[in-house]
Amino acid sequence: MEIRDFFVTPIFLTLIILVAYGVRPFVTTQLTRRYFIPGLSVKLFGSIALGLIYQFYYGGGDTFTYFNLGSKYIYQAFHDKPILALKLIFAGRDYATDTFEYATKIYTYGDLSSYFVVRMAGILDILTFHTYSATASLFAAISFSGLWALFNVFIRLYPARHLGIAIGIFFVPSVFFWGSGIMKDTITLGALGWATYSVYQIFMLRRQIPFNILILLIALFTIYSIKIYILLCFIPAAILWVFYSGISKVRNPLVKIMVAPVILSLAGLLGYYSMVKVGEDNPRYDIDQLANTAQITAEWIHYVSEQQGGSAYNLGDFDYSPSGMLKKMPLAIWVTLYRPYLWESHNIVMLLSAFESLGLLIFTLFVLFKAGPVRSLRIIAAHPILTFCFVFAVVFAFAVGVSTYNFGSLVRYKIPMYPYFVAALFIMLGYAKSERKREVFE
Repeated sequence: MEIRDFFVTPIFLTLIILVAYGVRPFVTTQLTRRYFIPGLSVKLFGSIALGLIYQFYYGGGDTFTYFNLGSKYIYQAFHDKPILALKLIFAGRDYATDTFEYATKIYTYGDLSSYFVVRMAGILDILTFHTYSATASLFAAISFSGLWALFNVFIRLYPARHLGIAIGIFFVPSVFFWGSGIMKDTITLGALGWATYSVYQIFMLRRQIPFNILILLIALFTIYSIKIYILLCFIPAAILWVFYSGISKVRNPLVKIMVAPVILSLAGLLGYYSMVKVGEDNPRYDIDQLANTAQITAEWIHYVSEQQGGSAYNLGDFDYSPSGMLKKMPLAIWVTLYRPYLWESHNIVMLLSAFESLGLLIFTLFVLFKAGPVRSLRIIAAHPILTFCFVFAVVFAFAVGVSTYNFGSLVRYKIPMYPYFVAALFIMLGYAKSERKREVFE
């Protein structure tokens, strides 16, 4: 961050808030308007806080790589000749003669997933005069739009649970901190929210189908360009949600029992096919290479973590065959959701993450205590969106838990599942309380 951050950033923060107040009447209801500005505000706070932590605590990191060694040169190209900036923004892996002097200075050039962040930052830098905090605040605002779309899906279905849903989507510290700066996670988090919203609009409400198909394609392409593994978890869960919603509308119990296995089997086949198609153009995420990719990623991150004195963990000895990974599935899910423990924290950032994980563990146990194991399963099975949320969250938790092996990375990688998991827990808690009240009066 530089001196211009103190002059440019307040202007952009003010503009973002003014625009937010301007659009709020059109995107909120009397019930939801109370969360719009607070939800956006914590995202903006997170974007500034993340930059400060990376600069003054870590002394650098990914966010400044994207900015100082990335979008900076798109901004320079724009000042030299705007057409060169456009060529850099839409460039692939190859070097062109006229943009060569800029492209060779961009650290992530050629790494398409990282370069996607650089492209986006480069576009926004033109507006912010290459001011880190101002660009980061725009990242946060764009990401918030996706979270607000996700919030509206839940609120339409469960308006009485609005406070818990808002906490799960907007106010979990990891989400508004790690998912708000110039980072991959900021973009994918927002895109995931829009993807969920468009799936709901297309298949459940059947509203504005052409427009929402466009939104869905843009969201899926964005996630695919940055983190394919999120799609590998999201698409099968979303397909299950769509098919299960159809089954839940069948009123005849006998017909439902007869049709459900066929439809769910079809959903499973489509989910598997979607995983094959999503990964077929990327050798690392080809369905036959997923186990190998997980092993290589885990071993590399663990090695780097130990070399640099980081917060490494492991799941014990096992082979990365499908059966070997499945045996470690419960432990991998537990690591993602409820670790690091307090005694595993080696710095203040990990300590805060440990408190958050402890809080989530306590809240999960509280919900299970209130609902009971059998009632919990019944509530989840009775509500297709809860089934979707828990399937996505659990599968995603397994995927990152078995392939990360470093708490510092895990705390960032796991944030896409947080809004779904925490919001679903609050909804479950509400149903558990209402059912207990009915039992008392009966």
